[in-house]
Amino acid sequence: MKTLLAVDGSSFSQTACELVASQMRPQGSEILVLQIVEPFFYSTPPQMAPGYAPEMAEQLQDALKQAEKSVAQAAQTLRAAGFTVQTRVVEAEVRTGILDVATEWRADLIVLGSHGRSGLERFLLGSVAESVAPHARCSVLIVRTSRAA
Repeated sequence: MKTLLAVDGSSFSQTACELVASQMRPQGSEILVLQIVEPFFYSTPPQMAPGYAPEMAEQLQDALKQAEKSVAQAAQTLRAAGFTVQTRVVEAEVRTGILDVATEWRADLIVLGSHGRSGLERFLLGSVAESVAPHARCSVLIVRTSRAA
């Protein structure tokens, strides 16, 4: 079974990783730990980009380094549980990036943690899990945790 574990470095992702490690069987399983890094230019007006290009490039490099650490940490947890693990960091819009990689890799299951947002926060920030689930070509497991996590 090919499982794509989408992480973002949060405690919610860590909980999803721990659930995969403890509840799934490593025999015959492949895990792809994926973190999507959204390039800053998606949300920056074009007239601002030239003046901020060096700062934005530095921020993007920092985000990519953090993502590499995050996927490596999840991979270490899963390898310790006996899984065959690959890691990948991709620059893309988060929702479509997860779906695109899952399709390309032919995932049987996508696992992701839910931040548990509701109300105005959910309206303003959106829900990656809520967006991925109905559009995925495979099953999706959303791991919910308490907000105190």
